[in-house]
Amino acid sequence: MKFGIIRERKNPPDKRVVLSPKACQKVLKTYNKAEIVVEPSLIRAYEDNAYSDLGITVANEMDQCDVLLGVKEVPIDALIPNKKYFFFSHTIKKQPYNRDLLRAILEKNIELYDHEVITNKQEQRVVAFGRYAGIVGAYNGFRTYGLKYDIFQLPKANDLPDQQALIEALKKLELPNIKVLLTGRGRVGNGAREMLDGMGMKRVNVTEYLEETFNEPVYCQIDAGEYNKRKDGVRGNKANFFAHPEEYKSNFFRFAKVTDFYIAGHFYGQGAPYLFTREDAKQKDFKIRVVADVSCDIDGPVASTIRPSTIADPIYGYDPETESEADFKNEHVIAVMAIDNLPCELPRDASEGFGDAFIKNVIPAFFNGDKDGVLNRARMTKDGKLTERFSYLKDYIS
Repeated sequence: MKFGIIRERKNPPDKRVVLSPKACQKVLKTYNKAEIVVEPSLIRAYEDNAYSDLGITVANEMDQCDVLLGVKEVPIDALIPNKKYFFFSHTIKKQPYNRDLLRAILEKNIELYDHEVITNKQEQRVVAFGRYAGIVGAYNGFRTYGLKYDIFQLPKANDLPDQQALIEALKKLELPNIKVLLTGRGRVGNGAREMLDGMGMKRVNVTEYLEETFNEPVYCQIDAGEYNKRKDGVRGNKANFFAHPEEYKSNFFRFAKVTDFYIAGHFYGQGAPYLFTREDAKQKDFKIRVVADVSCDIDGPVASTIRPSTIADPIYGYDPETESEADFKNEHVIAVMAIDNLPCELPRDASEGFGDAFIKNVIPAFFNGDKDGVLNRARMTKDGKLTERFSYLKDYIS
């Protein structure tokens, strides 16, 4: 089995890679029938010689490989027919901007495996960058807070080498006695919590957060059960919420009345209530003035997120009164950080974490006959057709 590590060609450039040099070395040591070829790249977080120095072939020979591994979408003109590809295709939610990409994949008889749908037997995702989105998102949120109030200046995450350097920078901050709210307990939310704990911020429970004042900065991490409640007044729970989101309404405003800085790290499902609406943000007792929206659902559950921002230009302002963009430094304006590709700012850490998961959960399937069905569940296309599991995309590509 010959694996090819493809060069990322999407703009803006992405420095991440599925397998780092050490990860490639680990695969080759573990599986004597595995071969790896790395396509040369000038933008990758690891230079070509980092691979070649470990004896890994670096060459323009992707057409000779069986399985091609990438991160972002491959441009249509760069797709090699009749190959197996792994990358984030951003098509499973029928994203209109990638309809032609999926059509081309079918026309070129490509077998597509989307990282987003690689799951275990329990249908849980096993390879993802979410943790790193949470790590960088939390850091960028504090950077945004400092810039909005002109009280400190943090370097861009992009300019620091790794997560520990981000934590060390946060440790040096002298923050006012603010309350920080974090939604979500999945990969993203817990990645953000690593940063809050790493910098030594005190964590408090919901009752303390809502009712007490503190002489130091504190944070509270909440999940769907705490910011939603059943419409009929019956006590709900997280499982019931995910099964029947339409039976719930938001209970978030009680947090918005005491929160200075909000980190959105939750998963938002179709039919679920918005956390806060544009009308909520207009209320006099709505206190939030800095939002780090890691989840980045546009015009969705976090009303101030009206567009994604970028690594180059990470912050914009949302004026609740006019429901439009404004200078984020204005007192009544909410400063919004909503970068939609946050792990790109920590490409080495993100690549290493992703590669570890890929080696553990995916690579074995190529050598054990896919005994756990990992490849079968993630295979979106085969023989020029959608697989049964993804047949719901037929109208999307027609």
